[in-house]
Amino acid sequence: MTARRPVSIATSLADSIERQVREGAFKTGEKLPSLRELAQRHGYAKNTVVAAFELLVSRGLIEPRRGAGYFVLELPKLRNTDAEEAGSLGRAMDIVWLMREQLKTEPGAIAVGDGFPPVEWLAEARLDKYHHKVVRTGLGALFRYGSRFGYLPLRQHLVRRLADFGIGAEPRQVVLTHGANEAMDIVVRYFVPPGGTVFVDDPGYYPLFGKLKLAGARIIGVPRLPDGPDLQALELLLETHRPRLFFTQSLAHNPTGSDLTAAKAFRILQLAQKYDLMIVEDDPLADFKPTATPRLSTLDQLERTIYIGSFSKSFSAALRVGFIACGADLASDLADLKALIHVSSSEYCERTVDVILSEGHYQRHLNRLGERLAEATRNASRLLDSIGAEIFSRTPQSLYLWAALPGVQNSLEFAQSLLPQKIVLAPGRIFCVDSSPPCRWSRFNVGVVGDPRYAKALRTALRSVMA
Repeated sequence: MTARRPVSIATSLADSIERQVREGAFKTGEKLPSLRELAQRHGYAKNTVVAAFELLVSRGLIEPRRGAGYFVLELPKLRNTDAEEAGSLGRAMDIVWLMREQLKTEPGAIAVGDGFPPVEWLAEARLDKYHHKVVRTGLGALFRYGSRFGYLPLRQHLVRRLADFGIGAEPRQVVLTHGANEAMDIVVRYFVPPGGTVFVDDPGYYPLFGKLKLAGARIIGVPRLPDGPDLQALELLLETHRPRLFFTQSLAHNPTGSDLTAAKAFRILQLAQKYDLMIVEDDPLADFKPTATPRLSTLDQLERTIYIGSFSKSFSAALRVGFIACGADLASDLADLKALIHVSSSEYCERTVDVILSEGHYQRHLNRLGERLAEATRNASRLLDSIGAEIFSRTPQSLYLWAALPGVQNSLEFAQSLLPQKIVLAPGRIFCVDSSPPCRWSRFNVGVVGDPRYAKALRTALRSVMA
């Protein structure tokens, strides 16, 4: 056996730059840093950098231009993009991959299964108007960490907002977070030991499934019906498994768009009392629903409920502001855990949200959002009805519709067939705790379904299925 020769410094540098080029850190036609700059940055001899650039030239990645430096060449097609996308969709329960796909913004693609409202719905909120007002709220504090609980004026604002929902709370019961996803992560870290049993909606929010798997939890799905969780199944599962937590969405459920009825809410809380169950109520679309709509936390007043909210869907996901509302002692513990993990949340973002909430424009923005959502829900339902789709739950306004298309028994395969046309669906199996069986359901974003290009492509694809 002969020992492997060590990779030279020049080769390592060339490999590093090649990765950056292929991953898009350097674009076609862009000039690379100079030989002198790279040598100083990495502490290499100039000859080492020259050798690395010569390797990149030989690989066809860059070209020298006399007197100007080295520039990135257009990369050859290394793969069939459509084929890879189809293959990638087949790995649909790779949750990290799914989250990457959700964050993509491919030009020209119609993301019918998108989780967010259309950008044009949110752009009217005009983030650019608020920076100077945020700075005036306390310039010195913007250069330091904030409170472990989060910016107090925003928490006070949220107390009033919760009161509109009928939830009584004090500022010390509210912990601000980097969006609802960090809120869920903190709750999981606090309550769920490795091997611990947790109930979730099934179908449900797949990033939550990923967090629970990362924590080593045992995930049990509670079947979701058009009016909320299946109570008979829930009680049977509670008797069998005795979990500590049940994560659920009462309103505008993701992915089904369904709402919990008041009668079911009362019964769920009775079961929670009987079986010593804590309920985590995620409410990311609160601003899209009437304030009087039944919520578990309204009926329970944060005794056995933990309420999670966010501004990502109604204002901007880029601000990354969410919150947890719960009992005061638990809130203090969760704030300590948050401080241990992240020190603090972003006070700049929190001040921005507080300024926005303080202005009357925000309420007008929410009113306009509600009008758009109601109209889009009607139009999307009308389209799906016209092609003979089965709609799981009908509500006056919901960002999502959960529907089964006629003749489609495997929505994953159907989604694959539409990828070459740059139409991206959200097949149902990615939202299921057990993703192995074929699923005929898909999640549809009502703000995107109305795109005429999608309606045309959908009808064409269905004709092929039905033929």
